[in-house]
Amino acid sequence: MMDLRPVGYIVGLLLIALGGSMAVPMAMDWFDGNSHYTVFATTALLTAFTGGALVLSCANGRTESLTIQQSFLVTTVVWLALPLFAALPFWFGATESRYVDAFFEAMSVLTTTGATVLSQLDQLPRGLLLWRGLTQWFGGIGIIVVAMVFLPMLKVGGMQIFRSEGFETFGKILPRAAEIARSISTIYLGLTLVCALAFAATGQSLFDAVVHAMTTISTGGFANGDNSFGEFGAGGEYVAIVFMLLAALPFVRYVQLVGGSARPLLNDSQIRTFIMFVLFIIAALVLWRMTTSDSGFELAFRQSAFNGVSIITGTGFASTDYGLWGSFPMTVFFLIGLIGGCAGSTSCSIKIFRYQLLWASIRAQIRKIHSPHGLFSPKFEGRPISEDVLSSVMAFFVLFMVSLAVLATLLGLTGLDMTTAISGAAAALANIGPGLGERIGPSGNFAGLNDTAKWLLAAGMLIGRLELMSVYVLLTIGFWRR
Repeated sequence: MMDLRPVGYIVGLLLIALGGSMAVPMAMDWFDGNSHYTVFATTALLTAFTGGALVLSCANGRTESLTIQQSFLVTTVVWLALPLFAALPFWFGATESRYVDAFFEAMSVLTTTGATVLSQLDQLPRGLLLWRGLTQWFGGIGIIVVAMVFLPMLKVGGMQIFRSEGFETFGKILPRAAEIARSISTIYLGLTLVCALAFAATGQSLFDAVVHAMTTISTGGFANGDNSFGEFGAGGEYVAIVFMLLAALPFVRYVQLVGGSARPLLNDSQIRTFIMFVLFIIAALVLWRMTTSDSGFELAFRQSAFNGVSIITGTGFASTDYGLWGSFPMTVFFLIGLIGGCAGSTSCSIKIFRYQLLWASIRAQIRKIHSPHGLFSPKFEGRPISEDVLSSVMAFFVLFMVSLAVLATLLGLTGLDMTTAISGAAAALANIGPGLGERIGPSGNFAGLNDTAKWLLAAGMLIGRLELMSVYVLLTIGFWRR
């Protein structure tokens, strides 16, 4: 039988850290003279106490190595346990949320999805707004560590192709995770600080600049107002565009850049493909806007670039209701949301590298058809792609589409219309944030959905953020028999 103590020990430590982090928004509300700080004091104690109890009860199972089973389990359990407790300030606090709404919001922040059930944000205590931004920021760095340590080792969705990328000298999985977290944290914090200063320079208050920097670098997309970025003007939008793109690039390249090696960043085919694709999408949207509206070039470019980059990176900010742009942009936004940024970034969805591998495989098959006796093998960055990687990627694509269809069907069965069900399923599974249509589009939110739909969407966020197989494998009988 699997030893669950190492899993409990890790979850306990992270709960203690989560409880400790509640002191930051508590201090904000105390500084503002808002009695809401008592909510954070209570939930911090409850969270830290639970985490401490888990640590003490599982301390004799502490280890520096995890089995494959334990690795799969800890990856999912962490992302399930943390939202359970991160939801408490929303549940007990000023939002007066029911637990289903509080859990939905917490799952959304920690998976950096950016779908919200809250409105009238400007009337909420600043501590609660800070908690939304802070937890998204934690979720962003957390998913980088998962993507660079656990998913490659577990061979999830072809991620094993990055198994030794930039960190080939590291040892066992937990020391390796800690080392990567330390290396990445400096870059992550540095980008956040620079982004905050840039937002402040455009006229945002210091509080807004800090929170929006955290939700931009994490590609989470939560803003401090109901109008998202629609109230911050051109300067704020251009700053956000730059930093959303930076956050969607592999953070290991920044580590290597700081270490004095710029070549990996410049030669990364994943980055080149991503940037070229973004430019193509922006150009198509600008052309559409200029031919179908009276928008000048600057406005068409800024709105197209901001909202296009926001969707493809999975950030979810909106500067205008792009649902009014017409059918072509809506189709584009739906499709690019299923592409995402680069592996090893805070971005989400399927990821650019999987499309590169898929295209390489298709090209090799076409060449084999043309020349049946030739030897053609798909390559990625000049290296042959193993059958193991290709089969993982193909399985991921199939599983993603099946999951999308099943989730959309289940949402439809709860009474949602087709547009809301399909776009909501895509928004959750790809961790995009807003969907399409009047209810969950850029001008709406998820508050009006029924409770069953909210639970389904929260599950979709978890499954999508952990790249499907990490969660699905726990549902198989064979996993627990080993």
